[in-house]
Amino acid sequence: MIKQVAELIRNSSRTVAFTGAGISVESGIPPFRGEGGLWNKYDPIILDIDYFKQNPEKAWIVIKELFYDFMGVAEPNAAHLGLAEMEKAGVLQSIITQNIDNLHQRAGNKEVYEFHGNSRDLICMDCSKIHKVSDVDLSSLPPKCDKCGGLLKPDFVFFGEPIPEPANSKSWAEAADADVFILVGTTGEIMPASMIPFRAKERGKKIIEINITTSNYTSIADVFLKGKATEMMTMLVEELGV
Repeated sequence: MIKQVAELIRNSSRTVAFTGAGISVESGIPPFRGEGGLWNKYDPIILDIDYFKQNPEKAWIVIKELFYDFMGVAEPNAAHLGLAEMEKAGVLQSIITQNIDNLHQRAGNKEVYEFHGNSRDLICMDCSKIHKVSDVDLSSLPPKCDKCGGLLKPDFVFFGEPIPEPANSKSWAEAADADVFILVGTTGEIMPASMIPFRAKERGKKIIEINITTSNYTSIADVFLKGKATEMMTMLVEELGV
């Protein structure tokens, strides 16, 4: 099956990876949902935009712990690195990721569409100035804009916020333009991102799924590689010779 996938990729003029929380689990980042998920420990209301506006200090205490004290120390794993090698070799054209952990970029990928935004930037809710989180002192919460004094918010999508551009339109465009979609570690539960692979399938694209268990995508997958993302991607990279 690895040989079959490699052949599909070799014959593809445009291959895109679509990644979810499962690819980062092996880097020590737990998923939000399911067994061991963050929402079993934390109340998801902290990422509701209205709650955040009304309770910025309470929300930021948990956000800092989750996304900056804990998630910030995670490193790219073999699956991230494998996708970076594929892009470098010219057999992968882009990544659409639902993750906000920046691990694809740190692994070396250049063409990454962050469907849900990212955690490396903070945006001022008053003047919209972007701040690198590395330049902001998070010891005093909530952090404030150095330009206007407004409240800073992580530049990822909260409940109640729209999908950012151009990531939104570019991700849907890939569903029309790519020949092969490689789904890595995503179960297809989060709307509207979950609909992108289905749109690709409707357009006749080849769907390759890598996951430790079946998902909402397994029924549309042309090839289902059951196993850990690190193991499957390592074998695929070796088979591709990149």
